[in-house]
Amino acid sequence: MAGLIEPRTLKGFRDFLPETMIPRERMMETARQVYRSYGFSPIDTPALEYLEILTGKGSEETDRQMYRFTDHGGREVGMRFDLTVPLARFAAQHWSQLGTPFKRYHIAPVWRGENTQSGRYREFIQCDFDTVGTQSAVADIEMVLVIHDLLRALGVDRFQIRINHRQVLQGLLGSWDLTHQTTPVLRAIDKLEKAGPAKVLEELEAIEGLDTQRAGQILKFLEMEGSQDQQLSQLHAAVAGSESGQAGVGRLQEVLREVAAVGIPASHYRLDLSIARGLDYYTGIVLETKLEELPSIGSVCSGGRYDNLAGLYTKQHLPGIGASLGLDRLLAALQELGRIPLVRTMAPIFIPLFDPDRLSDYLAIARLVRQAGFGAELYPDAKKLGPQLKYADQKGFSIALIAGSQELDRGVVQVKNLHHQISSEVPWRDDPIPLIDAIGNYLKMIEQKLLA
Repeated sequence: MAGLIEPRTLKGFRDFLPETMIPRERMMETARQVYRSYGFSPIDTPALEYLEILTGKGSEETDRQMYRFTDHGGREVGMRFDLTVPLARFAAQHWSQLGTPFKRYHIAPVWRGENTQSGRYREFIQCDFDTVGTQSAVADIEMVLVIHDLLRALGVDRFQIRINHRQVLQGLLGSWDLTHQTTPVLRAIDKLEKAGPAKVLEELEAIEGLDTQRAGQILKFLEMEGSQDQQLSQLHAAVAGSESGQAGVGRLQEVLREVAAVGIPASHYRLDLSIARGLDYYTGIVLETKLEELPSIGSVCSGGRYDNLAGLYTKQHLPGIGASLGLDRLLAALQELGRIPLVRTMAPIFIPLFDPDRLSDYLAIARLVRQAGFGAELYPDAKKLGPQLKYADQKGFSIALIAGSQELDRGVVQVKNLHHQISSEVPWRDDPIPLIDAIGNYLKMIEQKLLA
């Protein structure tokens, strides 16, 4: 007899137990609700694409990290490393059916063979939303508003959306005669917060045409101080000779003005010249979102405008803009901050089974509760109450509906609030309304406790 195969997962990949998968699914559903409220529609694309669709679109790093192979038909294929490049292919292929502007959301796994660390894995979920087919500032403004509403809906209050514009950075590099080195300079700038000024200075100095003095000037400019208006004024002066740079500053001003006008708190966004985004396809507004309580986790929602990406697949001009929620990274952060309650069941209501001869009554109670819109689990084996309630505690149920033979004879059930350890006896057989009302009231009480 052959030996047993050791059960194990690949490095950078994970199994998800219920206590992790439940908040994960809830976060994805929240994202769907927010995206839909802005008019975004769902799509899906294959996990595999022809290799030529994916390579050379993100960066040298994403090309290195891409999972690629030759399939059984001899085709060179790759696994998608993000959802934006497949969207560009999708839009180019279907734009005549979609119409423009086209607003889509896409929640699906992507794969990158990168070094694993806290909140970063080789397989992870992205929750993208994008608008394709317009260069309007409305789409830029909406990107910021969606991110703000999404994080608030997920229960995150202390965050900051950091906004910049690629054309501003390119205008600055033009004023410093560094246009020919735009890509390596922007990639170095993008590492500023993660690697620190010293490492970035070292990387800048290694770029051809950049000496220590010029590299230092770049870093000093990125750390510009002053109010938002003062920074924008300095930017206007710095890119005075660049038409695209001036256009970038103008778009930044418009976005920041309108975001403020709709009442987004000033603490939730700011201009940040160090935001460059490492992917090569960005052309306009770029942003990253940091948690104030855990900045070390990195950006939990990032994106920007990419007006030329679809042009690699079609002559039809299809500018795009969008962002992606880093679901697994945000979940890891919220778990580290103690914001995710331990729950191992999707059903809030537990029904112990005492008397197997009265199974039909227990099934009737469970059905009644489910028909009222509440999830309920009936314990499958008749046992004493203690072991059954221990199981309920381990799974994280909120309410138990307890009834022995005597209660069932009288047509009543004990509704027990497992969080507050209080209970009440209510009828159920002749009139289900008292039972449903009691469940609803206890669930509201529990929700208020958890929010507090």
